[in-house]
Amino acid sequence: MSNIAVIFAGGKGVRMGCGIPKQFLEINGKPILVHTLELFQEHDEIDKIYISVLEEYIKKTEKLVKKFNLDKVVKVIPGGATAQDSIYLGLKAVEAENDGDSIVLLHDGVRPFVSEETISKNIASVKEKGNAITCTACYETILLSETGNHVDKVPYRKDTFAAQAPQSFRLKDIIKAHDEVRATNPTYENMVDSCTIMKTLGKEVNMIPGNRGNIKVTTPEDVYMFRALIQYKENEQAFGIGLTNGIH
Repeated sequence: MSNIAVIFAGGKGVRMGCGIPKQFLEINGKPILVHTLELFQEHDEIDKIYISVLEEYIKKTEKLVKKFNLDKVVKVIPGGATAQDSIYLGLKAVEAENDGDSIVLLHDGVRPFVSEETISKNIASVKEKGNAITCTACYETILLSETGNHVDKVPYRKDTFAAQAPQSFRLKDIIKAHDEVRATNPTYENMVDSCTIMKTLGKEVNMIPGNRGNIKVTTPEDVYMFRALIQYKENEQAFGIGLTNGIH
C-alpha cells in the first residue's frame, strides 16, 4: 500500500485574470503548481504523485516535473470539466496501478502552503479512522443566506470551520463514493469537494486541524498573500524565529 497525492490542477483561472491558468503563474521563479508539488515531493511519507491538468497543459506540466526533479510524479493526466471530474479521473488513474487500500490525499494544485504536519495528520487519520478532512476554525462570523441579500441564520462561531485540503481517504472508499454520486448526479451539481460527497452519502467524515497559511490562490489578492507567506518562511529559515507558527 502507498500514500499517494492526487493533485488536481485543471482550472482555467478565470477569476485571476492573468491570461494563463493560475496554477502556472510564476511566483519567486516557480509556477504555483510546482510550489504545491514540492511540498508532497519532499514529504517522507508520500510515495507517489498523480496530477490532473488541462489537456493542453500536459506537456508543459511534464516539462516542469522534469525541470524541478519531481521524481515522485508518476503520471500527468487530462482533467475533466469540473474539479470533481478532474479528481475522479485522477483517482481512476491511481486505481489502475495501485492497491485499493492505498491512502490518497486529494489536494488543490493552487494550495501551495500546506504544512508538513498537516500532510502527516491526514495520513495518520486515514490509518486510524478511514478518512480526513483538513479544516481550520472560523475566526469571523459566518452568515447563512439563500438569497445573498438577507441573513437567514447565524450559526455559533464555535461550531463553524472552513474545509481546506488535503481531503484524504482509502482509494477504494473515495472511488466508490464518486461512483455512487455519478450514477445520479453526473455533473456533480452542488458537490464542491470530497467532504460534501461523503456527507451527501451519509458517511462519517473526520476533521483534522490544518495550518492557517494553507490558502487557495484564486484571486490577485491571494497572490500577494502567498508572496507574504513565502517571505515569512524564508525569514523563519534564516533567523529560526518560528514565524510560520503564527499562520497555522
